Amino acid sequence: MFHCTPLELTIAAPPPETKSRPMNRTLLRHARVEDVDLVLELIRGLADFENLSHQVQATREQLQETLFGAKPAAEVVLAFEGDESVGFAVFFPNFSTFIGKPGLYLEDLYVRPEFRGRGHGRALLKHLATLAMERGCGRFEWTVLDWNESAIEFYRRQGAEILPEWRICRVAGDALDRLAVSS
Repeated sequence: MFHCTPLELTIAAPPPETKSRPMNRTLLRHARVEDVDLVLELIRGLADFENLSHQVQATREQLQETLFGAKPAAEVVLAFEGDESVGFAVFFPNFSTFIGKPGLYLEDLYVRPEFRGRGHGRALLKHLATLAMERGCGRFEWTVLDWNESAIEFYRRQGAEILPEWRICRVAGDALDRLAVSS
């Protein structure tokens, strides 16, 4: 799997309405196996924010294998402000049959609530957009919860088009077992 070198971004000065906030630096780097506990902590923070903590089944051992084992299923970029972790992005390749090119799919983007509005989310998105371009991707896409208006507006400001005509289909757990063995 292609991994780029760590990237450090200096976030531009905040917009005029937030001038009271200091300018921040976002340090981004790809997660390493020794970051597995931090990744799990951020997953739990995201789940808590989305009121979905009851759905988190991931364990340290699972993440070590699925993210850092012989065949990683996804990549993780961690965001830091100074020495403090502020968020992460989990992503993996996909493919568009219509455009005939690979794509980059963002599974999760999360910035801890106390660090929002400081440019860290934008730094993560910009980094992934750069990776998508470097990897020859035809698109970079993700989903957003319909109730998360602040995220929807943030994504629109970054140039994302919200596609209301598409719905997520998911088969998991017992339903996945049944579908797999159905005749």
